[in-house]
Amino acid sequence: MKNKIENKTLLITGGAGFLGSHLCEFYLNNNRVICVDSLASGRIENINHLLKNKNFVFMNHDVIESMPKILEDVDYVLHFASRAAPEEYQKHAMHTLKTNSIGTMNMLEFAWQKKAIFLFASTSEIYGQPSMVPTPETYYGYANTIGPRSCYDESKRFGETICKTYAESYNGLDVRIIRIFNTFGPRIRHDVHYGRALPRFIYQALTGKDITIYGDGSQTRSFMYVSDLVSAVNIILRQKGPKKVSHNGHVYNVGNPQEVSIKKLAEKIIEYTNSKSKITYSSLPKDDPLRRVPDITKMKSLGWEPKVHWEDGLKLTIKWFKEKMV
Repeated sequence: MKNKIENKTLLITGGAGFLGSHLCEFYLNNNRVICVDSLASGRIENINHLLKNKNFVFMNHDVIESMPKILEDVDYVLHFASRAAPEEYQKHAMHTLKTNSIGTMNMLEFAWQKKAIFLFASTSEIYGQPSMVPTPETYYGYANTIGPRSCYDESKRFGETICKTYAESYNGLDVRIIRIFNTFGPRIRHDVHYGRALPRFIYQALTGKDITIYGDGSQTRSFMYVSDLVSAVNIILRQKGPKKVSHNGHVYNVGNPQEVSIKKLAEKIIEYTNSKSKITYSSLPKDDPLRRVPDITKMKSLGWEPKVHWEDGLKLTIKWFKEKMV
C-alpha cells in the first residue's frame, strides 16, 4: 500500500479482536505494535502468528482500568476495544458501557501523555434509524437511549463526545473518529450465538442448519471487506490534524455504499456454500435498523473507496470458515 505509516509505534486496543488483529498484522510489517486486549471478546488465536515478532508486544489489559506505565514513545493510539455484536454487548451491557466511556477516557489520557494521534473506532449504530439514507457524517442520529441496543449505541455516541471534549480541552491532542459500517472477513467471530448475521448465516449454511433471518429480510446493510477498513484507517491516520475541532471536522464514515438486503445475503451464502439450508424467518428485534448505508463523500475526497466487491469478500470469508471448521 502506498504511503503506509513506517517506523512508528502504534498501540492498538482490542488488538486481538477481528478488526484489531488485522490492523496489528498490517502495521507490524514496518512498525512496532503494542496490542492491548483483555481477551473478553478478542481471541489469542487471532494474533498467535504475530507473537514471535520482536516488534510485537501483547499486553493483557482491560482498558476500563488505567494503563500500565509504558516507557517507550507511542505515535498512534487506535482505540478499537469494545464488544460489537448485539447478543454479546447486551449480555455484557455494563462492561460495554464502561469500555466506551471510561476506557475511552483512559486511552485519551494515555494518548495525551504520549503526544500521540488518537483514533476512536465508533460505529454506524450511532445513527440509529436514520431518516437520511445514504447517511452523512452531519446526521445527528435517531437512536433509542433506553432500548436493548442502547448500551452500545449510546456509549459509542458518548465516546465521540468524550473525544471531541478532550480535543477541545487538551490543546494539541489530535483526535480522529471513524464510524464503521458492517465489516466482515477472516477472523470474524463465527460461534453461532455471536449475533451478527453474516457469520451466523455462513456457519448455519456450512453445518446444514436453517438460516434464520430476523424480520422479513428486506432490511439492508452495507458490507465492507476488512482490507478496505484497514486501508481507510491508514489514510485517515496520515491526514494532517484538523485545524479546528467541529462536529464532523474529524469524523469519517467508513463503509461500502452498496446496499444489500439481508435476504439477498442469505441467498448468496447458500449459493456460494452449495448448501441445502432453508431460510426461516423470526421476529425482528426491537430497534434493529431497517437500512444502513453510508455516505462516503468525505472519504472519497481523501482518495478512498472500497475496492473489494462484497460478493468477492464473501467468497474469501466462506473459504476461511471452511478451513476453520475442518
